[in-house]
Amino acid sequence: MLMRTDPFREFDRLAQLMTGGTAAGTWSKPNPMPMDAYRSGDEFVVVFDLPGVPAEAIDLDVERNVLTVKAERRPAAVAEGVEMQVAERPLGVFSRQLFLGDTLDADRIEAAYDNGVLTVKIPVAAQAKPRKISIGGASSEQQQIDA
Repeated sequence: MLMRTDPFREFDRLAQLMTGGTAAGTWSKPNPMPMDAYRSGDEFVVVFDLPGVPAEAIDLDVERNVLTVKAERRPAAVAEGVEMQVAERPLGVFSRQLFLGDTLDADRIEAAYDNGVLTVKIPVAAQAKPRKISIGGASSEQQQIDA
């Protein structure tokens, strides 16, 4: 099972914008990144939107069942003498942490990045999958004791 962290992060971002603060994330206070998470068969899939972020600017780490995704979007280079009129695209550092339950196999995580979308696939651990348990009969144990 996946669990989201820091439910108040979006409130912090909105408060920062309303008080005139900058929306650019820093390494010490990164912006959140939008994500979707769902289960597909025997794996959980987490999809992060990171448009405009090159693949080499994304860090994906797992430590003690905590998946951390960090990315940095730098400002686009503009020619000298160009005056920016509107700048709404968020820049800076983005981060998201997910706690992976014991039912997930953190050793076999796979990630792919295509067209600004990072897709992380986390398989369900073998011990968490449903399985049949055979039932031994008391008659077989009784026969061994009598012998």
